[in-house]
Amino acid sequence: MHQKADHRADHRVPVLIVGGSLVGLSMSLFLGRLGVRHMLVERHSGTSIHPRGRGNNVRTMELFRVADIEPDIRTAASLLADNHGILQTPTLVGDAGEWLFRHIDPGGALSRFSPTGWCLCSQNDLEPVLLDNARKLGGDLRYSHEMETFEQDARGVTAVIRDRNTEERHTVHADYLVAADGPRSPVRSRLGIGQSGPGDLFANVSVTFRSKLLADVVGDRHFICCYLTDPDADGALLPVDNKERWVFHAPWHPERGETLDEFTEDRLARHIRRAVGVPDLDIELTGKASWRAAERVADRYQQGRVFLAGDSAHEMSPTGAFGSNTGIQDAHNLAWKLAAVLDGWAGPHLLDTYDTERRPVARATSARASARSVEHSHPGFAPVPGVGTGHKGGILSVVIGHRYPQGAVIDADPDQPVVPEGIDLTGKPGSRAPHMWLHRSGERISTIDLYERSLVLLTDAPDDAGWHAAARRIADQDGVRLDAYRIGPGPDADLTYDTDTDDWAQIHGTTADGAILVRPDGFVAWRAPGAVPNPEAALRKVLATVLRTG
Repeated sequence: MHQKADHRADHRVPVLIVGGSLVGLSMSLFLGRLGVRHMLVERHSGTSIHPRGRGNNVRTMELFRVADIEPDIRTAASLLADNHGILQTPTLVGDAGEWLFRHIDPGGALSRFSPTGWCLCSQNDLEPVLLDNARKLGGDLRYSHEMETFEQDARGVTAVIRDRNTEERHTVHADYLVAADGPRSPVRSRLGIGQSGPGDLFANVSVTFRSKLLADVVGDRHFICCYLTDPDADGALLPVDNKERWVFHAPWHPERGETLDEFTEDRLARHIRRAVGVPDLDIELTGKASWRAAERVADRYQQGRVFLAGDSAHEMSPTGAFGSNTGIQDAHNLAWKLAAVLDGWAGPHLLDTYDTERRPVARATSARASARSVEHSHPGFAPVPGVGTGHKGGILSVVIGHRYPQGAVIDADPDQPVVPEGIDLTGKPGSRAPHMWLHRSGERISTIDLYERSLVLLTDAPDDAGWHAAARRIADQDGVRLDAYRIGPGPDADLTYDTDTDDWAQIHGTTADGAILVRPDGFVAWRAPGAVPNPEAALRKVLATVLRTG
């Protein structure tokens, strides 16, 4: 890669996104919500046609809720709205087998932590929702376009883009480039960024098929996924519509010399029939694709003005659906920082915290994903010693409990693990800010709904410590995107309580004289335990540190 960029470009945009799958489309959506002009190029002609990557966890759904597309996603996911749990069984005939888990949120305990919940929406259904909403926000999304080369210098990145339909080439100059171009990322390769981790874990051949009789065999066991464990025909079965469209993942062993050509339609049909336990099951194969599961994390997420996101930055086992969710959350973390820098209210070194924060999360999450595959005995996975062991904590501690010990935070504990054993959402710096229900102008909202376009300072009403007035002056005078809300039961509150027992200060780990500063991505940047002699000076110092403007 050359280090000098050609500024005689056909197009100029603040951000160029390479890759238009879930992560690239999410980046476009988040940037569009923040008013950042951008272009996205994707080599394929359209969105995904294969039903995969279906598990959208609660943290991802929080981001989509704030981005105002959760209702659209729930509608797209309606066919699988009543599917729950993972079943493991040697056959689907009869009632053999056991549920690895029956419900993702038994007893509704998740409602204490979040205003939303998991959503089972396959990639082929989710991507069109992201695409439509990104375009409505003004995103310039170009399919059948491929980036051939790029150069960067201190002022930006210049890329050569080829239209695969017309073979025309044009140049695009961007302030920043985001590479969401998959696990074999050409951008990562050109930058010479290495990867660390155990590497390849296992491989599968994924087939889509139709079967009208299979629904009768499944009965009322509306699972998310079923692991079928016949030693001669193991695999994973997933419903697409609970009626006649299905997906089956069959183990593939290239390490034994097994080739994809060996997976003929006849072999796959026989495999599925034996796995299910119905020798004469009607099967019409409609598609086939191979994939490999791996555990790898890039050695760095940034080089100059180029950033890696999603699979280009990390690969992880599909068990638990951590991969795409981690990538979407990468995009959200980076989007607000790009917007802040481009808008001029943060210093460029704020972008360095993207790697500082997100790479440790990927390392911890990918290890937990491998452990989940071991726990579930994922078909085709025979882990080598040391892979997928020694990882404590449940799914929620990974999904919403992860934290940033270092980065754009102040007074976070650098010695605490990135993923704790339990969930501690009590307003500590570096953690996802707590959820609580409030009322604003008669509308019931979650505190999570406040965090998107600006920093947010929460204080008591009345604010006797002066934090609220200080924040308003700084926002007016310094041009920082900073909103301030007073929370309480009385008429001087901007946000009022939902119940008589609510106490925002207690929930956020501070006092009535304290304050808490939350970032646009919903993570706590800083917390003041009480009043100080000069709140405006104190807050200015905090903002300079967090936003890297000092």
